[in-house]
Amino acid sequence: MPAVPVIGRLFFREYLALVGSFLLVGLEIFVRIVTLALPTRVINLLYNASKRAFNVLSSPQGRKARTSNRKIVNPIAQASDFVDLCELFGYYAEEHVVQTEDGYLLGLHRLGWRKGEEDQRVNAGPGSIQKKVVYLHHGLMMNSEVWVCLTEAQRCLPFTLVEKGYDVWLGNNRGNKYSKKSVHHSPASTAFWNFSMDQFAFHDIPDSIEYILSATSRESLSYIGFSQGTAQAFATLSIHPTLNDKVDVFIALAPAMSPPGLANGIVASLVKTSPEVLYLAFGRRSILSSATMWQGILYPPIFVRLLDMSLRFLFGWQTANMTQSQKLAAYPHLYSFASTKCVVHWFQIIRNETFQMFDDEVSGPLNMSHGSRYYKVAKFPTRNIKTPVVLVYGGSDSLVNIDVMLKELPKHTIATEIPKYEHLDFLWAQDVDKLVFPHVFDALDFHALPVDGSDIAKRKSETRHKVTRQGSLSTVQPPSYSEDERGPPSVPRPKPASPGLGSPGPSTDGAADTSSSSVVGNEASPQQLNTGNSSLREASSRASLSSASDRDGARVGTGGIWVRPATPAEGFMSDVSAEGKHVETQQEKKGSKRKGKK
Repeated sequence: MPAVPVIGRLFFREYLALVGSFLLVGLEIFVRIVTLALPTRVINLLYNASKRAFNVLSSPQGRKARTSNRKIVNPIAQASDFVDLCELFGYYAEEHVVQTEDGYLLGLHRLGWRKGEEDQRVNAGPGSIQKKVVYLHHGLMMNSEVWVCLTEAQRCLPFTLVEKGYDVWLGNNRGNKYSKKSVHHSPASTAFWNFSMDQFAFHDIPDSIEYILSATSRESLSYIGFSQGTAQAFATLSIHPTLNDKVDVFIALAPAMSPPGLANGIVASLVKTSPEVLYLAFGRRSILSSATMWQGILYPPIFVRLLDMSLRFLFGWQTANMTQSQKLAAYPHLYSFASTKCVVHWFQIIRNETFQMFDDEVSGPLNMSHGSRYYKVAKFPTRNIKTPVVLVYGGSDSLVNIDVMLKELPKHTIATEIPKYEHLDFLWAQDVDKLVFPHVFDALDFHALPVDGSDIAKRKSETRHKVTRQGSLSTVQPPSYSEDERGPPSVPRPKPASPGLGSPGPSTDGAADTSSSSVVGNEASPQQLNTGNSSLREASSRASLSSASDRDGARVGTGGIWVRPATPAEGFMSDVSAEGKHVETQQEKKGSKRKGKK
């Protein structure tokens, strides 16, 4: 079917879908105006009527479940802020404010104390308790509350990290509930909302990290992001080379970089339109700000049902891994303010199928001067990231295309799939503590630097780590990712006392090596070159059996782990015996035979 003239990117059916979306937006605006004009007594009357109607139409089992869980759900759903949510579970939380270089004031939250440690000083200089620092960042149209609005403490990642001895910080994007202030602009102005992910990458994330490291006197921290929080880290680490030395590991939950698209045709048509059309529909300030109104006037189970329908309509998610009680507790904390420009930025990324910076010069349908030959939007150079990257993604997440993502990430990236998991499951699934948390803890245990900094020099000098087929990180030897793009090194002369061929090298924490490990990276430590070249060739052979078209990784075993295949130079590197004598490889033997024939 030919494209509609002048409109350019749209087809006839998409044009009709776009008109329909405008009608829905207009209807929503009309209902909102009428609702705001109604007296409070009338709104309460309608609320109670909807409540009675829903209870009559719902099943007896549903009514019984809502009644039995009311004591747990209601306090969480009605908590006013992050601090109140933490107090419900007995944790003390601090609030901090950081000013970005361009004048925005961002709210930070800190959970640094186990229960009973509230009177202790943590990371406050000599004499205080020294802890590793972990930084968590939320997704699009969210705030830090999404991490702590769970119905059980053991399923809450920040609380679990605190109990494991970490100093936990949680960030917030400019414009959301905790960061709706600037020294230059009022939130009522359009200028305040003139930001996209570019500003998150250039200011919000690096400024927040610098503040946390300064407040805790630590040299580095570990970053855990969810959804857009991972995209912000990808962008930030790619354009700030020195920041890679301050983030010892980046753990991406439900990672977002270049989503394949949206499930619904109406919204998919919006992706293809000009940004001006989106600004016309949603304005140039906060997007979907009416969500807070609907949350206030709808009976909670109806609000949950409406959100479930919206998620299924937009993304095809079934939300079956979350309990109804968890939805009732968490959905009231799901939405927070975000700029329309940020959503437009994501639509540009989806349309162009590349993780790029915001395109300020989107050409019109009849403009021929901005073709790809003359104009190219700057991409985030994500292959420049040196920080260790660990991806944990859902097998049923429609926003993740792991093949595309791995091609744009550095070679040391590790990715693990959680089967049947959707996007929000990484926050609130019923079994998130069993299926996701172990991968997070393994990555932190392996990569996070000790609080005394004693391992920094060793970490920079070592060059290899191992990954088990089941997906756990073996704490063998922390890698130096700042040098992983170099070619294969020359074989160093081994020490006489090194272990025999094929025996495991020393572990930094005394953990035994496993025979199911495969090697990832570009360089090998002296001990591994002495002891494990046969294992290295086996890893190369396994990788070569996978898809040769995948540049950055291949599946290993059944645990969903992705690793970069060993290069030919690594797979056929000269063997060195335990006594330091050179052992001729198969490649060299073949070369000798050819010379003899000649």
